[in-house]
Amino acid sequence: MAALRKLLLAMAITADAGLLSLQEVKAFELTGAWATSAEQCKKVFARKGRANQVTFTNFSGVYGGGFIVEANRLRGKFENCSIKSKKETGQNVNMVVACASGIMLSNVQFFLKILDDNTISREFPGMDEMEVKYHRCQI
Repeated sequence: MAALRKLLLAMAITADAGLLSLQEVKAFELTGAWATSAEQCKKVFARKGRANQVTFTNFSGVYGGGFIVEANRLRGKFENCSIKSKKETGQNVNMVVACASGIMLSNVQFFLKILDDNTISREFPGMDEMEVKYHRCQI
């Protein structure tokens, strides 16, 4: 009887570990360049320098703008932000970032909704019907 209990316990632990690893694999990959229009990606972003780093074009704002997500950073045309926390719940990603612009430091909260692998929308709580869609750019 004790052997059967140990076997059942081992099977339960293995099953839980399998479910956890499936949930980890399912995490959304946010890293990359995101623009408000997929058709404008080449006008918003370019690769520059010896490292061929993705950066903003001179007139990126004219074409809708966007942002770049790296491992622990989020960059806009005029801001550099460090990702302080990130929580993913189903199709929603909630991030708190600490941003530095030319004149001030601030914490900003991002509420993102995953629409598909290459499309997200930024939602603004308290402002019903307001959202901005972003498309992943292949630069």
